[in-house]
Amino acid sequence: MKTRYSFGGDEHVYVEVDEEMSLEAFFVALSLRNAVAEANIPGVTEICPANASFEVRFNPDVISPDEMMARIKELEHKAEAGEKRLDTRIVEVPVYFQDPWTHETLMRFRERHQDPEATDLEYAARINGYESVEAFIEAYHSQPWFVSMVGFVAGLPFLYQLVEREKQIEVPKYLRPRTDTPKHTVGIGGCFGCIYSVRGAGGYQMFGITPMTIFDPTQTVSYLQDFMVFFKPGDIVKWKPIDRAEFDRIEAAVKDGTYTPRIAEVTFDLEAFNADMAGTNAKLMEALNGV
Repeated sequence: MKTRYSFGGDEHVYVEVDEEMSLEAFFVALSLRNAVAEANIPGVTEICPANASFEVRFNPDVISPDEMMARIKELEHKAEAGEKRLDTRIVEVPVYFQDPWTHETLMRFRERHQDPEATDLEYAARINGYESVEAFIEAYHSQPWFVSMVGFVAGLPFLYQLVEREKQIEVPKYLRPRTDTPKHTVGIGGCFGCIYSVRGAGGYQMFGITPMTIFDPTQTVSYLQDFMVFFKPGDIVKWKPIDRAEFDRIEAAVKDGTYTPRIAEVTFDLEAFNADMAGTNAKLMEALNGV
């Protein structure tokens, strides 16, 4: 991998490990970002992570842009040679697939879609070679997903499916963006899954909705009182299909403060995953299920 650097004005350096997201690129970027943070470089005010890249904000009155870039480059070899392991967590996220709210929305925007005659799920199933929507949903939720970045919209996670590259689900975004997307919509654009943390415009294909709040600036949700954003890069997500009754029950529990997300602490080892993806995913599920 060839790391690329560029300036964004006088106060930012953008560091890109690779143009395409991969777990290898993610871990190199993570290692380099951590190395920059641990170096305590004078003048650095903020480090913002992304999929296979990150941005460093610095005070040019303390350190010049050229010196800032040179200091980062000094750490590059150390980061590439670093261990690709991450202490993280696996989280179960309930999803009501084929829900009425995203269905109503997608029907209002069919003229902006690649296939106006099909729903988002029908289109996604067809172009990925699945014989039915049900088979597609099974493929979507049966294996874990890796949170590669959080952002763009506050608290929105980008998720990368933990399967062989040739088996990853890919669906293009809408031809033209929608002006509305229900809060907590679960969907995919390109190779990335996401959860819309707030209601607003969007272009990802819509497959379902979760009753689980993932962004709370008021910090009144019981499990978000320490930090208003639920996800962080490196989290692992396992979708859990639910029906309308379960959706209503969880939504009510979130509101009254009695809902606790199902979470297990795990270590993700990239080398072990590449050597045995199915075995690694099985161990992740065992940890989540308390086996």
